[in-house]
Amino acid sequence: MKVVGLRMLIVEKKNNTEQTNNIRSIVKRAISAWDVKYYKYDLIKNRENCVFCITTQDGNKNALRIHRYGYHSNTAIESELNWLTALHRAGISVPNVIPTKTGQAFTTVTFEGELHPRQVDMVSWLPGEPLGSIEDGLNPAICNIDKTFFEVGRIVAKLHNHASDWRPTKNFVRHSWNIEGLTGDSPLWGRFWEYPELSESQKMLLTNALAKSRKHLNEIGQSDSIYGLIHADCNLDNLLLNNGNVMVIDFDDCGYGWHLFDLSTISIMFHKTEYFDLVYKAVVRGYRMERTLSDGALQQMPLFFLLRAFTYVGWIYTRSETQSAKLIAPKIVTLTCSLAEDYLKFRQNC
Repeated sequence: MKVVGLRMLIVEKKNNTEQTNNIRSIVKRAISAWDVKYYKYDLIKNRENCVFCITTQDGNKNALRIHRYGYHSNTAIESELNWLTALHRAGISVPNVIPTKTGQAFTTVTFEGELHPRQVDMVSWLPGEPLGSIEDGLNPAICNIDKTFFEVGRIVAKLHNHASDWRPTKNFVRHSWNIEGLTGDSPLWGRFWEYPELSESQKMLLTNALAKSRKHLNEIGQSDSIYGLIHADCNLDNLLLNNGNVMVIDFDDCGYGWHLFDLSTISIMFHKTEYFDLVYKAVVRGYRMERTLSDGALQQMPLFFLLRAFTYVGWIYTRSETQSAKLIAPKIVTLTCSLAEDYLKFRQNC
């Protein structure tokens, strides 16, 4: 199979015997770097990376992640796992990194038919259910929305507090959700304004908003009080709830950016729904329990909602062949155009 073969392989029908054997071979080869003698595995997620739940004979569970090729360097993966380890040691509810048999944070594995090695890591499995998904929205099992998102705000503030105080090693490398990463000629998640499903009027709207947002970001600046190491993907899939406790997983997109970018990610999918005010206000109250967040800062949220939406258009554009992208594309385009209109009105009134 080619470089994209692993993704194609795993999304085939589950009852295909050859496919099942291939997956078993892939997992067996990947997990051999860890001291796991007996296990069963379940495919949990295949969107960006392939994530398996590995259950050992004594019932312990870990998450095995096979990274897609080319997104992060080995140094960047090690940097992500270093921050995750530091967060776990600080008592923040995130997974714990499981070192390989040789004490490494991750390993590289070349699978049959692929030209390039793939990075593979393993972290502890956290109990609980996701708060929802980008495809289906809020998990209907969540009863107390206000309390849940209050706790979301608190844990995101704890991430930011930790990053502000933590001193990474000199070789720490992560990408940046900065002016260039969000509004430059080559944004991290793709040139969203070139998405072919946009109408001419939609392209004009987004390029106009893009130009103004870039200027706006230059005005705001990158002081330590508003900018630093962030999770950068606090969507509903990556927030778990267990007995009232909220936990954060999947730091694959973590990097340097504005703190408000994290806050925008949490509530953006509730835009113009009955839950938006409830979720947004709860997140802000929770965040303020742990970290300073001024009213003046919150006035800039229309900008960060728009920037987050831009990245999602880039995502569906660069991954247009996937089922997830096809499913959410109409919703994302509508959302982004609505937020662009809101943002341009906001800037006009400033």
